Amino acid sequence: MAGSQIQRTELPSPRYEYGGDDHIFVELDQEMSFDANFKAMAITQQIREMDLSGLIEVCPANASYLLHFDPDLIEPDTLIEKLRVLDREIHLSEYEWETRIIDFPVLYDDPWTHETLMRFRDNHQDPNVTDLEYSARINGFETPEAFIDAHAGAPHMVTMIGFVPGLPWTFQMVPRDEQIEVPKYVQPRTDTPSRAIGYGGAFTAIYPVQGAGGYQLFGRTPVEVLDVEQKLPDFTESMVFPQPGDIMKFREIDRDEYDRIRTKIGDGTFEYRYESVRFSPEEFFEDPETYNEELVEVL
Repeated sequence: MAGSQIQRTELPSPRYEYGGDDHIFVELDQEMSFDANFKAMAITQQIREMDLSGLIEVCPANASYLLHFDPDLIEPDTLIEKLRVLDREIHLSEYEWETRIIDFPVLYDDPWTHETLMRFRDNHQDPNVTDLEYSARINGFETPEAFIDAHAGAPHMVTMIGFVPGLPWTFQMVPRDEQIEVPKYVQPRTDTPSRAIGYGGAFTAIYPVQGAGGYQLFGRTPVEVLDVEQKLPDFTESMVFPQPGDIMKFREIDRDEYDRIRTKIGDGTFEYRYESVRFSPEEFFEDPETYNEELVEVL
């Protein structure tokens, strides 16, 4: 028997805005939904494939996208008209894209983020418990372990990269009533370890570098998501890994595996484990639980 379907969202007409002389911002909706994000993915993928003269960069986001262009080579209104045509022509019931299912190891409740979150308890909603304990409680889980199982139990899609360079935002691919939701800290921290797994709202964010932050801290990954010098094999084409549209399968690991991966990172031999698949929004909308199982089986 099929599981719960994803509730579809009827999108309003897109809002097109000029950003100075060389940017166009397009808002598809005022809040994140799978429909808004998948539509942003589809339009930005298609506009890239058109290989337009003057188009410099294309950045999909949670419910919007941004284009950077050279106004000497393409008129902004010409570009907007092409975007309007794509918006009318692309139907998610018919659209698919090539993506990757990525094995993403996480050391949950690790010593580094634990030390950090304990240092900033006065900034938190509940100073008497850890971030995992707090997040488990407000989401109705009896233990942090059960909460971790839920976080790692269904894949997450990378919906955008940004806020700081190389930071992936991921959204768990489950119906809305199954989404984990947590607030940000009351006051942000002035410190967060690099590669920390943070959670705010309904998004997992992976901090690429050490810095300030306000998301609840669940763990730390041994792998890099940003390699500015592009020394690791997976970063030869881009200093950022993963990319929007990729699908992450978070996998709980122990300290020994964490250390083994860090050793491979250090000597430059680590490579992500992933498989290429074709993603169908329509199949996902119809039966996300079954479709997710089929997606992660390739790993």
